[in-house]
Amino acid sequence: MADECLVLASARPWNSGMVEELGRRTGRAVHHVSSQGELTSSLLERLSPRWVLVPHWSWLIPAEIHERFEVVIFHMTDLPYGRGGSPLQNLIVRGHERTKISAIRCVEEMDAGPVYLKRDLSLHGSAEEIFLRAAGIITEMMVELVVEEPDPSPQRGEVVTFQRRRPADGDLTGASSLEDAYDLIRMLDAEGYPHAYLDIGPLRLQFRRAARRSDGLHADVHITERPHSG
Repeated sequence: MADECLVLASARPWNSGMVEELGRRTGRAVHHVSSQGELTSSLLERLSPRWVLVPHWSWLIPAEIHERFEVVIFHMTDLPYGRGGSPLQNLIVRGHERTKISAIRCVEEMDAGPVYLKRDLSLHGSAEEIFLRAAGIITEMMVELVVEEPDPSPQRGEVVTFQRRRPADGDLTGASSLEDAYDLIRMLDAEGYPHAYLDIGPLRLQFRRAARRSDGLHADVHITERPHSG
Protein backbone atom coordinates (compact mmCIF):
# COMPACT_ATOMS: atom_id res chain seq x y z
CA MET A 1 0.00 0.00 0.00
CA ALA A 2 1.23 3.50 -0.86
CA ASP A 3 0.86 4.72 2.74
CA GLU A 4 3.04 1.97 4.25
CA CYS A 5 6.40 3.21 5.48
CA LEU A 6 9.88 1.82 4.88
CA VAL A 7 12.70 1.21 7.33
CA LEU A 8 16.28 1.58 6.10
CA ALA A 9 19.04 0.15 8.31
CA SER A 10 22.58 1.27 7.57
CA ALA A 11 25.46 2.60 9.66
CA ARG A 12 27.77 3.55 6.78
CA PRO A 13 28.32 7.16 5.63
CA TRP A 14 28.24 6.31 1.91
CA ASN A 15 24.56 5.36 2.29
CA SER A 16 23.60 8.70 3.85
CA GLY A 17 21.70 9.95 0.81
CA MET A 18 19.50 6.89 0.44
CA VAL A 19 16.78 7.93 2.88
CA GLU A 20 15.88 11.17 1.12
CA GLU A 21 16.22 9.66 -2.36
CA LEU A 22 14.12 6.62 -1.51
CA GLY A 23 11.39 8.74 0.05
CA ARG A 24 11.35 11.16 -2.88
CA ARG A 25 11.12 8.44 -5.54
CA THR A 26 8.62 6.13 -3.81
CA GLY A 27 6.41 8.62 -2.00
CA ARG A 28 6.83 6.62 1.22
CA ALA A 29 7.92 7.75 4.65
CA VAL A 30 11.39 6.31 5.33
CA HIS A 31 12.61 5.71 8.89
CA HIS A 32 16.40 5.44 9.20
CA VAL A 33 18.13 3.32 11.87
CA SER A 34 21.91 3.47 12.15
CA SER A 35 22.83 1.23 15.08
CA GLN A 36 22.13 -2.28 16.31
CA GLY A 37 20.24 -1.02 19.35
CA GLU A 38 17.80 0.98 17.22
CA LEU A 39 16.60 -1.94 15.10
CA THR A 40 14.15 -3.56 17.50
CA SER A 41 10.96 -5.53 17.15
CA SER A 42 9.14 -2.92 19.27
CA LEU A 43 10.12 -0.16 16.84
CA LEU A 44 8.98 -2.21 13.85
CA GLU A 45 5.71 -3.11 15.55
CA ARG A 46 5.05 0.59 16.04
CA LEU A 47 5.99 1.56 12.48
CA SER A 48 4.56 -1.54 10.75
CA PRO A 49 6.80 -1.10 7.66
CA ARG A 50 6.18 -2.79 4.32
CA TRP A 51 9.93 -3.38 3.89
CA VAL A 52 12.97 -3.33 6.15
CA LEU A 53 15.86 -2.55 3.78
CA VAL A 54 19.40 -3.39 4.90
CA PRO A 55 22.12 -2.15 2.49
CA HIS A 56 25.13 -2.43 4.82
CA TRP A 57 24.84 -3.91 8.29
CA SER A 58 27.45 -5.48 10.57
CA TRP A 59 25.13 -7.31 12.95
CA LEU A 60 22.91 -10.39 12.81
CA ILE A 61 19.20 -9.64 12.48
CA PRO A 62 17.22 -11.53 15.15
CA ALA A 63 14.58 -14.08 14.21
CA GLU A 64 11.94 -12.03 16.03
CA ILE A 65 12.48 -9.41 13.33
CA HIS A 66 13.10 -11.33 10.09
CA GLU A 67 10.33 -13.86 10.79
CA ARG A 68 7.71 -11.14 11.31
CA PHE A 69 8.77 -8.49 8.80
CA GLU A 70 10.00 -8.58 5.21
CA VAL A 71 13.69 -7.81 5.65
CA VAL A 72 15.81 -7.39 2.52
CA ILE A 73 19.62 -7.66 2.67
CA PHE A 74 21.85 -6.33 -0.10
CA HIS A 75 24.91 -8.58 -0.40
CA MET A 76 27.88 -7.82 -2.67
CA THR A 77 28.22 -11.24 -4.34
CA ASP A 78 26.41 -13.34 -6.93
CA LEU A 79 24.74 -15.59 -4.35
CA PRO A 80 25.01 -18.44 -3.48
CA TYR A 81 28.65 -17.70 -4.33
CA GLY A 82 30.22 -15.67 -1.55
CA ARG A 83 27.92 -16.13 1.41
CA GLY A 84 29.45 -14.85 4.63
CA GLY A 85 31.64 -12.01 5.80
CA SER A 86 33.87 -9.41 4.14
CA PRO A 87 32.47 -9.99 0.63
CA LEU A 88 34.29 -7.09 -1.07
CA GLN A 89 37.70 -8.01 0.34
CA ASN A 90 37.22 -11.71 -0.34
CA LEU A 91 36.25 -11.01 -3.94
CA ILE A 92 39.28 -8.81 -4.58
CA VAL A 93 41.80 -11.25 -3.07
CA ARG A 94 40.32 -13.91 -5.37
CA GLY A 95 40.97 -11.75 -8.43
CA HIS A 96 37.41 -10.73 -9.28
CA GLU A 97 36.99 -7.49 -11.23
CA ARG A 98 33.17 -7.55 -11.28
CA THR A 99 30.45 -8.93 -9.06
CA LYS A 100 26.72 -8.68 -8.55
CA ILE A 101 24.71 -7.12 -5.77
CA SER A 102 22.08 -9.62 -4.62
CA ALA A 103 18.93 -8.40 -2.89
CA ILE A 104 17.74 -11.31 -0.74
CA ARG A 105 15.17 -11.95 1.93
CA CYS A 106 16.71 -12.34 5.38
CA VAL A 107 16.36 -15.85 6.82
CA GLU A 108 17.95 -17.72 9.72
CA GLU A 109 20.84 -19.15 7.66
CA MET A 110 23.35 -16.44 6.74
CA ASP A 111 22.88 -15.02 3.21
CA ALA A 112 20.77 -18.03 2.20
CA GLY A 113 17.43 -16.35 1.55
CA PRO A 114 15.59 -16.21 -1.79
CA VAL A 115 16.65 -13.56 -4.31
CA TYR A 116 14.50 -10.61 -5.39
CA LEU A 117 16.99 -8.88 -7.72
CA LYS A 118 20.61 -8.94 -8.88
CA ARG A 119 22.57 -6.10 -10.45
CA ASP A 120 26.14 -5.80 -11.80
CA LEU A 121 28.89 -3.96 -9.90
CA SER A 122 32.46 -3.08 -10.92
CA LEU A 123 35.19 -3.75 -8.34
CA HIS A 124 37.64 -1.17 -9.71
CA GLY A 125 38.95 1.55 -7.38
CA SER A 126 39.21 1.85 -3.62
CA ALA A 127 36.76 0.24 -1.22
CA GLU A 128 35.17 3.62 -0.56
CA GLU A 129 34.74 4.26 -4.30
CA ILE A 130 33.19 0.81 -4.72
CA PHE A 131 30.82 1.34 -1.80
CA LEU A 132 29.71 4.71 -3.20
CA ARG A 133 29.13 3.10 -6.60
CA ALA A 134 27.19 0.29 -4.94
CA ALA A 135 25.05 2.78 -2.99
CA GLY A 136 23.70 4.24 -6.23
CA ILE A 137 22.90 0.79 -7.60
CA ILE A 138 21.28 -0.33 -4.35
CA THR A 139 19.10 2.78 -4.30
CA GLU A 140 17.79 1.86 -7.76
CA MET A 141 17.18 -1.71 -6.57
CA MET A 142 15.26 -0.46 -3.53
CA VAL A 143 13.02 1.71 -5.67
CA GLU A 144 12.32 -1.25 -7.95
CA LEU A 145 11.51 -3.46 -4.96
CA VAL A 146 9.08 -0.95 -3.50
CA VAL A 147 7.38 -0.11 -6.78
CA GLU A 148 7.34 -3.52 -8.47
CA GLU A 149 7.23 -5.84 -5.42
CA PRO A 150 8.86 -8.82 -7.20
CA ASP A 151 8.54 -12.31 -5.76
CA PRO A 152 11.87 -13.77 -4.58
CA SER A 153 13.26 -16.98 -6.09
CA PRO A 154 15.37 -19.63 -4.34
CA GLN A 155 19.14 -19.36 -4.78
CA ARG A 156 20.58 -21.73 -7.37
CA GLY A 157 24.13 -22.98 -7.83
CA GLU A 158 27.06 -24.12 -5.73
CA VAL A 159 27.33 -22.57 -2.29
CA VAL A 160 30.69 -20.91 -1.63
CA THR A 161 31.17 -19.42 1.83
CA PHE A 162 33.55 -16.59 2.70
CA GLN A 163 35.18 -16.18 6.10
CA ARG A 164 35.15 -12.74 7.69
CA ARG A 165 38.60 -11.21 7.40
CA ARG A 166 40.50 -10.00 10.47
CA PRO A 167 42.46 -6.77 10.94
CA ALA A 168 45.67 -8.86 10.93
CA ASP A 169 44.88 -9.90 7.34
CA GLY A 170 45.79 -6.35 6.31
CA ASP A 171 49.50 -6.94 7.02
CA LEU A 172 51.38 -6.02 3.83
CA THR A 173 54.23 -8.44 4.60
CA GLY A 174 51.95 -11.08 3.10
CA ALA A 175 51.91 -9.35 -0.32
CA SER A 176 53.98 -11.18 -2.94
CA SER A 177 53.85 -8.50 -5.67
CA LEU A 178 53.07 -4.82 -6.28
CA GLU A 179 49.65 -5.89 -7.55
CA ASP A 180 48.95 -7.80 -4.33
CA ALA A 181 50.01 -4.77 -2.29
CA TYR A 182 47.81 -2.45 -4.39
CA ASP A 183 44.78 -4.71 -3.95
CA LEU A 184 45.34 -5.05 -0.22
CA ILE A 185 45.56 -1.29 0.26
CA ARG A 186 42.57 -0.38 -1.91
CA MET A 187 40.22 -3.05 -0.59
CA LEU A 188 40.63 -1.69 2.96
CA ASP A 189 40.55 1.97 1.98
CA ALA A 190 37.19 3.08 3.39
CA GLU A 191 35.98 4.78 6.54
CA GLY A 192 35.53 2.36 9.42
CA TYR A 193 37.89 -0.30 8.03
CA PRO A 194 41.31 -1.21 9.47
CA HIS A 195 43.73 -0.09 6.77
CA ALA A 196 46.55 -2.12 5.24
CA TYR A 197 49.70 -1.74 7.31
CA LEU A 198 53.35 -2.56 7.94
CA ASP A 199 54.89 -2.81 11.41
CA ILE A 200 58.50 -1.58 11.63
CA GLY A 201 59.98 -1.78 15.10
CA PRO A 202 57.76 0.26 17.43
CA LEU A 203 55.92 1.93 14.54
CA ARG A 204 52.87 1.06 12.45
CA LEU A 205 52.61 2.44 8.91
CA GLN A 206 49.04 2.50 7.54
CA PHE A 207 48.40 2.96 3.83
CA ARG A 208 45.59 4.63 1.85
CA ARG A 209 44.93 6.12 -1.61
CA ALA A 210 47.13 3.69 -3.51
CA ALA A 211 47.95 4.48 -7.15
CA ARG A 212 49.85 2.40 -9.70
CA ARG A 213 52.44 4.38 -11.65
CA SER A 214 55.23 3.54 -14.05
CA ASP A 215 57.85 3.79 -11.29
CA GLY A 216 55.93 1.64 -8.79
CA LEU A 217 53.16 1.94 -6.26
CA HIS A 218 52.40 5.26 -4.56
CA ALA A 219 50.22 5.65 -1.44
CA ASP A 220 49.54 7.96 1.49
CA VAL A 221 51.10 6.76 4.75
CA HIS A 222 49.94 7.43 8.29
CA ILE A 223 52.50 6.53 10.97
CA THR A 224 51.54 5.76 14.56
CA GLU A 225 52.95 3.81 17.44
CA ARG A 226 52.52 0.09 17.04
CA PRO A 227 49.59 -1.25 19.10
CA HIS A 228 50.58 -3.32 22.11
CA SER A 229 49.54 -6.97 21.81
CA GLY A 230 47.67 -8.48 24.70
